[in-house]
Parts: sequence; C-alpha cells; structure tokens
Amino acid sequence: MAAALGAAGGSLAGRCAYAASAASRVGGRRGSSTRIATARSAQLSVAATSAEDATYRVMSQNQEVSVVAVVGTRLVSDAASRHQTAPTATAALGRSMIAALLLGTFKGDDETVQINFKGDGPLGQITVISDNTGQVKGMVSNPNADPPLRPDGKLNVGAAVGRGILTVSRAHPDWKAPFTGMVNITTGEIAEDIAVYLQESEQVNSAIAVGVSIDRGMDVRSAGGYMVQVLPFASDETIAALERTISSLPSTTDMIADGVTAQEIAEKVLGELGTLSEVAVSSAPRYGPCDIKDLRGRMMRALASMGRAEVESIIEEQGQVEVTCEFCKDTVVFTQDELLAAKDGI
Repeated sequence: MAAALGAAGGSLAGRCAYAASAASRVGGRRGSSTRIATARSAQLSVAATSAEDATYRVMSQNQEVSVVAVVGTRLVSDAASRHQTAPTATAALGRSMIAALLLGTFKGDDETVQINFKGDGPLGQITVISDNTGQVKGMVSNPNADPPLRPDGKLNVGAAVGRGILTVSRAHPDWKAPFTGMVNITTGEIAEDIAVYLQESEQVNSAIAVGVSIDRGMDVRSAGGYMVQVLPFASDETIAALERTISSLPSTTDMIADGVTAQEIAEKVLGELGTLSEVAVSSAPRYGPCDIKDLRGRMMRALASMGRAEVESIIEEQGQVEVTCEFCKDTVVFTQDELLAAKDGI
C-alpha cells in the first residue's frame, strides 16, 4: 500500500497505515460514532488510564530493525487546548505531531524536522516542527475544520486535509541548506503520506502508524504511534517475523488507552525478534519550545525591524501592542515604554 518493506513488505506497510486510519474513531472502541459538536473546553483532560507520554527507541536483538514508539496523549491534548481545535482538526494535528516526533527525535544535535501538509481540504495547511530532544509544536490554518464522519463512524481526516503537497524539511545550523523532500498527498490520512515520503524521498524501508482517539466528551482519549525501519541487510525471516507480529497487534490508540507504555509498544512491535535493551534511549515529548522570554525577545526584534515611523504610529494609535505566537498561542503585551525603547533602538 503506502510503502514497500523489502520483498515481502507491502502488507506490513499497509497494516501500519491502516492502524493510523482506524485510530481516530470518535469514542474509540468504547465510544459512540455519533457526530459531535466542534466546541472544546480549554481544560486539558486525558483518559486516566492512558500511559505517560514518552518516546522510546530500540533495536531488535539481531540489529536488523529499529523501532521508535511514541505515547503523546497529553502532548496532543495540550495542542488541542492551545488551538481550540475541532475533533477532526485535533486528529490531523495530533497525527502530524506524532509523525514529526517519530522522524525527528534522537537525530543529530540541533537537527529539526518540519512537516507541512498543504491540501485543498477545509483544514487548510498543517505545519509541525520537531527537534532532536522531543520538543514539537504545530498549527493548522482552520482549527474548526470538522467534516462529516466517514461511513464507518471514524473522523474523516483525509477529507479535512484533501489532496495537495506534503513537504518534509530536515535542517541543521551547520548545513548550508535544509534537505527538503516533496511528494503528493495520496490519502490525507497522515501516516500513509509520511510512508510514501520516506520511501520516495529518503529511500528508507519503513512502516509508520500514528493515531489520535477522541472520546465522547471531546477530550483526547489516547494518542501515539510507532515507526519501524528495516536495515538494508535484514533477512527475509526478520521481515516475515515483523509481518506476523504487527498483523496481530491491537490499534496503537487502544494499547495506549489501556496503559501500554512506549517501551512496551516497541517490544510488542518487535515481538519474537526481541530487543537490544543496551542501545535503547528514551525522552519525554513536550509542546514547544514556547519560552516566554525567548518569545518576547523575538517579537521585540520584529517590532524594531518595522521602522521608526511605523512604531511611532502604533504608539500614537494604540499605546501598546499585543502579539500572539501562532504556534504556541501565547500572547505578549508590549507597553508604551517598551515600544519607545524599541523605537529608540532603530
């Protein structure tokens, strides 16, 4: 389907893509498929049984397969609260954030990954940025996008995203330019499209599953995913073992809602291949960076770059300025004294 995995890998990639599509049913396995309203509470609320947020990477004992697993329920709930997203927008943004963590965490120091879905659906554009430490932030053009449910009762993320272009950029301060790959959006369901990107732009044999489940109270029930990367020298026996294991797994969101941790998800994915625990690494994903001091500094520099006349006009007309970060939704208020200081610095 979305990506090939060795000679026998098509069905494995397809299974992972399916897991992502199935994960965002309203209410999950215990909920209702009835269409729900788009209003959200700003209060961050997640299922009490959901596993703690974590990112975990480990290799199989034969060192032929690498797995990264993410639990990001609180992370996605935080994003939904910041952006006041409707259920389908929450699922699309959350899936994209989990995908960015899978692609970006544990990479080289100071390396960042930016994922951009520019589709023709009502959601508009999704932009997500992650770094190697597990920080990730994102935004959508239309947080109220919430098309009708699919016939099977699942949130219609594909319709919300639509067709268009997926762009993935990897950047590092020491690189002359970012590495950027572009592919057509094939389904809009996020996981399938990321799998196509990895195959076509990075030539990586991989399979990816991401999911967000929304409960009947419109809170994030569970969110997470995993990415399997098979090394070029992997045997047919290894690929067959992965096929058997992944085909028997419950959905990622159901596992997370039942308290399964990121480490346990990785172990379940590898199954009989076992894990090489001595090379395992983990981190705690978090929304950001959204440091208010850094935000003030960047916004003050932006004000200073506007020109003396424009700053003087703002002082005369408004007396103060409120500037909101579109990623963090944090608002910084600059007083008249601060604007005068910015003017004097021009």
